[in-house]
Amino acid sequence: MNKFYITTSIAYANAAPHIGFAMEACQADVLARYHRMVGEDVFFLSGTDENGSKIKEAALKNKVKPQEFVDENSAKFQLLLDTLSISNNDFIRTTDRKRHWPAAQKIWNKLVETGDIYKSNYEGYYCIGCEAYLTEKDLVEGKCSYHQKAPEKIKEENYFFKLSKYEKSIQKKIESDELEILPKTRKNETLNIIKSGLRDVSFSRPKKVLDWGVPVPDDKTQTMYVWCDALTNYISALGYGNDLPDSESDSKFEKYWPADIHVIGKDIFRFHTAIWPAMLMSIGLPLPKKIFIHGFVSSDGQKMSKSLGNVVDPFKVIDKYSVDALRYYLLKEIPSGSDGNFSYERFEKVYQADLANGIGNLTARTIALATKNQANPFLRGGRGCVELEKRIKNSWSDYESLLNNFKLNEALEVAKRLMSVCDEYIEQNKPWQLNGEEKEKVIYNLLESLRHIAWMIYPFMPETAMKIFAQLFADEKEKRIELNQNLKEAQKWGGLKSGTKIEKGEILFPRLVA
Repeated sequence: MNKFYITTSIAYANAAPHIGFAMEACQADVLARYHRMVGEDVFFLSGTDENGSKIKEAALKNKVKPQEFVDENSAKFQLLLDTLSISNNDFIRTTDRKRHWPAAQKIWNKLVETGDIYKSNYEGYYCIGCEAYLTEKDLVEGKCSYHQKAPEKIKEENYFFKLSKYEKSIQKKIESDELEILPKTRKNETLNIIKSGLRDVSFSRPKKVLDWGVPVPDDKTQTMYVWCDALTNYISALGYGNDLPDSESDSKFEKYWPADIHVIGKDIFRFHTAIWPAMLMSIGLPLPKKIFIHGFVSSDGQKMSKSLGNVVDPFKVIDKYSVDALRYYLLKEIPSGSDGNFSYERFEKVYQADLANGIGNLTARTIALATKNQANPFLRGGRGCVELEKRIKNSWSDYESLLNNFKLNEALEVAKRLMSVCDEYIEQNKPWQLNGEEKEKVIYNLLESLRHIAWMIYPFMPETAMKIFAQLFADEKEKRIELNQNLKEAQKWGGLKSGTKIEKGEILFPRLVA
């Protein structure tokens, strides 16, 4: 089996999770589930970033200890992943002193060994919101462009990392797509930043200023810069640097690194496309293969802000509309790699049109036709419609190509178009007016098409797909056989065999009541 290692970013635990992280987790989950479907050995990582100035500041505001503060928020992120049916294999926390700290400190020591860490004075701007050092050209009217606040001007003695040393090497790897940045617009943006010159970056802060983080080895007066320790999560979770007697951890790192893809937001892409590759080059580890950068989710056309009161709570959306309704909206309505908008008005229109009247109605009509005619031997298998078979074959080809190119919303659109084809097939053939073999054939074609659709939507809406499988394969043994198939087997026409039990289930997406 080929391995596939995918990660989300690690969410900053200074507040409860918002809908932007929900989108990132769903996008990564689609890719993880798809690669499992094609038969690969997938390791899927998520986690929380729990160190740095912003955490300490937020904890003080809430009048709790930093560890208590991050424990509470990290639990909320883990709950969100569970609630969204995210299929991550592991969850790493950067306050984990057994799993994470040893890796961060091992990397620091290796950076020192290669001569890429040195001590110097830093004077400039620091944005606590970004946990980043900024230059004047990064500011817009004297403020951070992301947080709309003037950064703090600081002067302190820190350790620096020789980022500039790796400028040309990083540029070559990105230009050649050895390190592939997606979408291409982000690749070009990254290259423009690199070509304008990479400066050495401060990699620590005095402990008297910041005492919440990973200590710098052999210097009790300094704390690691949060991004130096945070980026290490992608290998600390695999057991890198872990001196505990755990052979599984060692083999896990050797098996899964390098990452096949990091899924991250556009606000942190500079760290991932410059600092992280440079760190890995310095310590002699392979670079990740791809970095997929998504955009932001706005609320009713405005940037989400607590002060505006427009922050969308994913838990509330799920409670009202269901998990898969939110997954569908985030994956279908937000273009992959671009910014998108969330509004309850648009959400309900999409819910009614695509879910209640779309996959929900198609499933209900098809299953109803089958159960009303269960006594007839319509499940003879393989007696298909040439046109439907051709459309499904072409749909699978498009679907796989789009997912392999990280165009998630377009891949979901392929499944949606196939649903429309089935609706047209029903209207054209009017099975309720047919008898005998003609009726059996139409019903079989619809059931088999629905099976293909369920497979297509499985990475996007796993609970919905499982509910459809439960109706198509009411016999538990047959259902298990179906779900144990790999994608190539599932794509073949005739997956519904003679004698398969069809059973009506619950309404997938109840219509909304005004």
